[in-house]
Amino acid sequence: MLHTKLEINNLVFTYNKGASFEKKALDNVNLKIGAGEFMGLIGCTGSGKSTLIQQFNALLKPESGNVLLDGTDIHADKSRLKEVRRKVGLVFQYPEQQLFEETVAKDVAFGPKNLGLPAEEIEERVKWALDMVGLTPEMGEQSPFDLSGGQKRRAAIAGVLAMKPEVLVLDEPAAGLDPVGRDEILMKIREMHKRTGITIILVSHSMEDVARLVERIAVINGGRIVMDDIPAAVFSRAPELEQMGLSAPQAALLAQELQKRGFRLRDGLYTVEDVVAAVAQELSVNKGLNHK
Repeated sequence: MLHTKLEINNLVFTYNKGASFEKKALDNVNLKIGAGEFMGLIGCTGSGKSTLIQQFNALLKPESGNVLLDGTDIHADKSRLKEVRRKVGLVFQYPEQQLFEETVAKDVAFGPKNLGLPAEEIEERVKWALDMVGLTPEMGEQSPFDLSGGQKRRAAIAGVLAMKPEVLVLDEPAAGLDPVGRDEILMKIREMHKRTGITIILVSHSMEDVARLVERIAVINGGRIVMDDIPAAVFSRAPELEQMGLSAPQAALLAQELQKRGFRLRDGLYTVEDVVAAVAQELSVNKGLNHK
């Protein structure tokens, strides 16, 4: 059993509380996230996912309930909020819009400099963070505005990584990228998790992206966690997902359709690679039977 890194208990949050247009964004949310876990948080627009992740590092304070980081309420001591935000790195959508320094390396170094770290440690962190996202030292010396869209996104993520967070929250990290940039950023995130072992929470409305990466998925709808399970179990509930404005990965839907048409495929297939392998095996078995 993984040590619990983040624990959300009975969390309630309402925008414009008491006003005529108040909106309850989170309604009694409970969630436990283990140390080193790679988790997906999925929901359609307006489901509450963006509000929830802002609770993870105290950008928003709950109306009731609490958020525990390593067993300690993050709001228990206001003097620790800076430390909480260092430990829980939050990368919002389109983070490259926040790039501002003359070189990529200087931008990545901005956070560590604010921590007051020695110059040598800052330099090491910048090198490490750039390597983690697949940017070369030469790219570090370029202007961030000379990079491609996907490279800018990676540079922005490197800036958060350089703070050495223990939890990394990525809000729609592939949004707006072309297919090549999308694949590159997602594969770098997977590689980063393998190399660092930090807790990663990937926020998305794209089941395709999440299916390729995470070990567990929580689905939020109407401010509530309505599913929390391994990907295969979540994707097997395609009709419920569709009612929430979501869709299971196309590979999962294809596998389910093939099963209906008589293919003896195992349950729980949801990636293209697994479906192709399962169909090839089924055809091979049938071919062998036909030759007997």
